[in-house]
Amino acid sequence: MKQTISITKATQPKPRPTDETRLGFGRLFTDHMFMMNYSSEQGWHDARIVPFDYIPVYPASTVFHYGTEIFEGMKAYRTKEGRVQMFRPLENVRRMNISAERLCLPQLDEAFALHALETLITLEQDWVPRLEGTSLYIRPFMYGDDPHLGVHAVECATFVIICSPVGAYYPEGMNPVKIAIESEDVRAVRGGTGYTKCGGNYAASLRAGQRAQKMGYTQVLWLDGVERKYIEEVGSMNVMFKIGGEIVTPALTGSVLPGITRKSCIALLREWGYTVTERLISIDELKQAADDGRLEEAWGTGTAAVVSPIGQLFYLDETHTINHNQIGPVTQRLYDQLTAIQWGKVPDTHGWCHPVC
Repeated sequence: MKQTISITKATQPKPRPTDETRLGFGRLFTDHMFMMNYSSEQGWHDARIVPFDYIPVYPASTVFHYGTEIFEGMKAYRTKEGRVQMFRPLENVRRMNISAERLCLPQLDEAFALHALETLITLEQDWVPRLEGTSLYIRPFMYGDDPHLGVHAVECATFVIICSPVGAYYPEGMNPVKIAIESEDVRAVRGGTGYTKCGGNYAASLRAGQRAQKMGYTQVLWLDGVERKYIEEVGSMNVMFKIGGEIVTPALTGSVLPGITRKSCIALLREWGYTVTERLISIDELKQAADDGRLEEAWGTGTAAVVSPIGQLFYLDETHTINHNQIGPVTQRLYDQLTAIQWGKVPDTHGWCHPVC
């Protein structure tokens, strides 16, 4: 893809945060954003970095009426030497293209998308925080903006990348979270869009999430949409269980997001000698394992939280406490190793880190 990226710098840069312990998540944004337009006649064109601002969108654009939108979540990290690096960015670009194919949005050139990320992060490198546990969250997204109504494949689209310096995703940090298993709503079904990262999947999860939060739970754990019996994923994370010494995680059957952190955890666990099984796991099996003491640990995996221990599961008026509501040794080891790789504290023997500047 032969095109250059024009850069228009902000004339009034924002003040950098002075207290990195209070960054929160996704509330503060950097000075600039990347944008690029697509049309069926021209392909991708007009690649540019511009000051962060509102985006004018025509009221009849397909994104508003038919939900033609996808996104990704990734991070850049500040190493102990002060350099900036991303974690497995090509995996995100490739997953975004899988999402785009499902929603009839245009494909991105992998090399150019990576170049766009590098260019934007290099320009915004002063925004990458330095405090341990912080990072620069990167949100690429794409939406259809055909300026007329009618259900059809997208002919015009816009690709955008915005960045936000962030702290911990969950207020609990690395303390175990409480999860409610949803028994009424479903998130996705095979043949649908569950394996993609599109806004509709997350909008459909909000009602159950709101109910769970009113009951004092952090997130929802979803069951499959057909039999309502098999564990799938948490609202913003994949999920793993240590049952009788074996690591079990739901198989990627088409209704579960193929998480990049999930993939990385599986690789580490197998290197450490654990048996990792990707298969269907029913709620009844999980409850029985919890009741007889074989459910030793549970945790979620995802870009935002990295690894998040699960201390309680609630289902149909029953509460199951896992590992005495404490962080388990495997959960802690995974978090420590992944974050050490991401922040450049240990050698990256897998080639997962992508230096930027």
